[in-house]
Amino acid sequence: MASESPVAIFLALGVNALIAAAKFGAAIFTGSGSMLAEAIHSLADCMNQLLLLFGMRQAREPISELHPLGNGRVSYFYSMIVALLLFFIGGAFSVYEGVHRLLHREPLSYPYVAIAVLVLSLILEAVSLTGAIKQIRHSNGSMPLWRWFRETRESELLVVAGEDSAALAGLSVALIAIVASTVTGNPVYDACGSIGVGLLLMIVAALVLREVKSMIVGESASPDTRRGIHAFLEEREEVRRVINLITLQWGEHIVVAVQAELIDYASGRAQVDAINRIEADLQARFPEARWVFFEPDVSRH
Repeated sequence: MASESPVAIFLALGVNALIAAAKFGAAIFTGSGSMLAEAIHSLADCMNQLLLLFGMRQAREPISELHPLGNGRVSYFYSMIVALLLFFIGGAFSVYEGVHRLLHREPLSYPYVAIAVLVLSLILEAVSLTGAIKQIRHSNGSMPLWRWFRETRESELLVVAGEDSAALAGLSVALIAIVASTVTGNPVYDACGSIGVGLLLMIVAALVLREVKSMIVGESASPDTRRGIHAFLEEREEVRRVINLITLQWGEHIVVAVQAELIDYASGRAQVDAINRIEADLQARFPEARWVFFEPDVSRH
């Protein structure tokens, strides 16, 4: 699944580049604060997707003495930077622009141009979000999206899905605000729309930041994967009892540390061979488990 993440990112990058150009043109043409906020949001999204792609490229650098487990977790760092940019550039600036428009009210020019651009943007963002959801469904089946959001370890896809969701909601707010200003002739609605878009982006960015922070600190593998590994070990005829199991997500790979009581073996070499078989079979069943450390021990209970 991690290898499919660039597909969603490239799709989102292409969509946001088209949308940003259309929004900036409409913002200049109409003088709409909501449209300008949306244009800045789309430009920030383009920057974010480029950062994600750069982070994914760095994450694939080979293992070195300085980084013996590789650079897989560097993608979490860039995902955090993206969430911060979404918060400050996309969200905070939109709020500032809305407040500025409230203090210096200016009527909209050619609002129907802005409305047409927003409707087109809604369609394109829906296409981008649909692509991200298809990738989510491909590896997670019918898992509820909120549960996936809380349990996923794919930071790049998490950010793309969060950005697209925020974009759709923000476009809806901006569209309602501009229509309200057009119908009533009151530019206050447009200014409030800009503030609403900004607050929405800041909320989504905060949620994404919370999840990415947890990954940076160090999360285990997803609950389903961890349960699967534990069940696999318990079913092995060589294992009498699993004493402790630690999993750590490392980019698209997993570090697995096992402490288990084995059945009695006639020699140390026989025990070593058994451990090697367990490790090889575990990695065959769970290819993402790139590192497996197995410690034989005796249960104290």
